Amino acid sequence: MKFNRKRFYLAAVPIFFLVPLILNPYWVDVLNSIGLYALLGLSLNLIVGYAGLFNLGHAAFYAVGAYTSAILNTTYHIPILLLLPVAGLAAGIFALIVARPIIHLRGDYLCIVTIGVGEIVRIALINDVFGITGGANGIFGIARPRIFGMVIRTPHQFFYLIWLFVAITVFLFYRLEDSRVGRALNYIREDEMAAEACGINVAHYKLISFVVGATWAGMAGNIFAAKMTIISPESFSFWESVLMFTLIILGGAGSIEGVLLGAFLIIGLPEIFRELSNARMLFFGAAMIAMMIFRPEGLIPPVPKKYRVFSGTDRGETT
Repeated sequence: MKFNRKRFYLAAVPIFFLVPLILNPYWVDVLNSIGLYALLGLSLNLIVGYAGLFNLGHAAFYAVGAYTSAILNTTYHIPILLLLPVAGLAAGIFALIVARPIIHLRGDYLCIVTIGVGEIVRIALINDVFGITGGANGIFGIARPRIFGMVIRTPHQFFYLIWLFVAITVFLFYRLEDSRVGRALNYIREDEMAAEACGINVAHYKLISFVVGATWAGMAGNIFAAKMTIISPESFSFWESVLMFTLIILGGAGSIEGVLLGAFLIIGLPEIFRELSNARMLFFGAAMIAMMIFRPEGLIPPVPKKYRVFSGTDRGETT
C-alpha cells in the first residue's frame, strides 16, 4: 500500500495534542525520550539517509551541544533555551573541523573514523579536559528552561517543548528535501560519480550535510541537558550512536516518516515490553534480523523523487 504523507500528518497532529491528557507522567516521559531520539535520528538521517555517509559517531555532536549548554548555563547563568542556537553552532563548528579532512573517505573507512571521533570525545569528557567537563561525574545543577517566565518541570510540559521542536524540524527538513541542497544530496546518494560528472561539488555538499546534521544534534543536546539538569559522559556512548543509526535503518534511510516510526519502535517497544526483562532484547534482536532479511529498505522507505528537466524547448520528467 502506498504511503500517504498528508493522511499521516492529519492523523498524527490531533494525537499530538491529546496524548499528554490521557497518559500518566511515566509514559509521557517515554514519549519525550522518543521525541529526543526522533530529533537525533532526523539529524543523522541528513548525513546517512540523504548524503549516504556512514556516521557511527553522531553522539559526539550530541555531547558537544549538551556540554556547551551545561557549561555556559552553570558558569554564566545564561537561560538554557537561549543557548539552543549556541549549542547548535558549537556542534556545527566541531563537525566542520572534524569532517573537513575526512569527508573524502567512503563506506567502511568513514564509518571507522567517525567511531573514533565519538570515542575521543567521550574519553575527553571522562578525563575532564580543560577542567570544565566535570570528569566522569559530569555537570550538575543545570537550570530548568523557562518560557514567558514559566518554569518547565513536568513531563507533560516537556512533551510540548520537545515535540514542537520535532514538528519544526520535520517542516524544515521537508523544505530542505525540495531545495537545491536536497536535490544535490539525493543525486550524491544515488550515484556519487554521476553527480560529480554533472558538475556537483560532492565534497562541498557532503560537508554541508555533516555540519547541518551535527548542528541539529547539538540543539537536541541542549534540550536533553535542560530536561535532565545533569549530564555525564555515559549519556553519549557509542551505544547512543548505534541506536540513532539503527532507528534510521529500521524506519527507512532518507525517509522522515521512517525515522519517526523508527524512534517509536527502537525507544518505545522496549518500554512496552519491560516486564519481560532480558527476554525483550532477544525478541527485539530477532525482529531486527527479520526486518533486514525481508524488508531491507526499511518500514517506510523514501518516495522516489521526480525532478523536471529542461533542455532547450523540450520538457520532460525524470526520477
